[in-house]
Amino acid sequence: MSASALAQFGTKHIARGIGRLASEVIESGSGSYVTMVGGRKMLDFTCGIGVANLGHCHPAVTKAAQSQTAKLVHGQINIAFQRPYLELVKSLLPLMPHESLDTFFFWNSGAEAVEAAIKLARHATKKQNIIVMQGSYHGRTFGTMAMTRSKTVYGENYAPLMPGVFSVPFPYCAQCSVANHSDGKYGFESCCMDPVLQLELLLKRETSPSDTAAIIIEPVLGEGGYVPPPAGYLAKLREICDKNNILLIADEVQSGFGRTGKMFAIEHWGVRPDILVMAKGIANGFPLSGIVSRKELMDMQKPGSMGGTYAGNAVSCAAGVAVAKAFREEKILENVTARGAELKAMLDGANSDSKTGKMIYDVRGLGLMLALECMPGHGFASKIQAKCMEKDMLVLTTSIYDTLRFIPPLNITKEDMAKGCQIIKEAIEEVAAGETPAETGTKGQALE
Repeated sequence: MSASALAQFGTKHIARGIGRLASEVIESGSGSYVTMVGGRKMLDFTCGIGVANLGHCHPAVTKAAQSQTAKLVHGQINIAFQRPYLELVKSLLPLMPHESLDTFFFWNSGAEAVEAAIKLARHATKKQNIIVMQGSYHGRTFGTMAMTRSKTVYGENYAPLMPGVFSVPFPYCAQCSVANHSDGKYGFESCCMDPVLQLELLLKRETSPSDTAAIIIEPVLGEGGYVPPPAGYLAKLREICDKNNILLIADEVQSGFGRTGKMFAIEHWGVRPDILVMAKGIANGFPLSGIVSRKELMDMQKPGSMGGTYAGNAVSCAAGVAVAKAFREEKILENVTARGAELKAMLDGANSDSKTGKMIYDVRGLGLMLALECMPGHGFASKIQAKCMEKDMLVLTTSIYDTLRFIPPLNITKEDMAKGCQIIKEAIEEVAAGETPAETGTKGQALE
């Protein structure tokens, strides 16, 4: 079948509810590139939406998975222990952001792991309510749809959803009404901390601490716009949780495994979560997710209350062990810091340029989790995205605001980063000059 015939077949037979960037058909991937069925090779700054963090088909990860398939593919955790599962726990223990995080449960997807965290929090505290952040994304299952507040499309017309979910503002300083009307007094470097006040009021008005099991937060807001919190905010959250016997859950599905320059983003602020949720980069593309908490909480659950047919699959766990080893041996975090600085410098340069800066609202992010927010009302982000695609590069938009997000491989070379920066810079300049590219498939659609 030709590339166009394959795409037509997919359009006809694959669920329309799946948002899609392009109608291309991917044939293969290697490092920072994917190759389409027709032979087109594209620089990939999406990484499968932050999953192939070590690049496509990382040799060591591929070898580990291939070797495991010849030994044991499916062991089923409710039958017995399996070696790759145990080896992955051993590999991850030293990487945890706090020594109290010592007991693991692995599942398949990020949404499942979030649900496992909520299940644990409700059971351990004997309380029901969950507080989430406005702009957050946690998944598309019925529980996580109720918790996701980044776009209405995820839960639209699927009600009734899980009850007991309350939301408060995330400290998104670039869009904060207090900061924007303070004549420069408040902003990211000097946050007004109004979201802390709103959380305290919520606990007085809507969900009593005695009814509130947990607060869940992405340490860097993901689908909501790649927004890091200002200094001091997460520490305030920890204080409120400790004062009110509420568990703090860090959803590191997208920000974890080196994406921000630390193994887990919450390390930037030195705050201890009670439960940490992980997925995406944990196994570089093999379906795997998990939660980790302290043994005191995890041991409250009765045997049989947790499990899943494919949970902690042997092949995925073997891939995860290889990923953890690559982080130790290949100086991944150092590369994230260096390449992230290069990409950020290019974006900052576009923001300060008189020709392109007029359409840029904000540049932000940590490591290789960076965002370019455009001035509203013109669709600039989608146009820049389309221009990048014309130049054989994949990038994604995100958020209800007009925002581009950049998620290149964490081990991207200096040369490929320079190439990517040049493409993005040219795309921004061309859109600023008034060029109008074809629209991409993601305009107005939901990814994650």
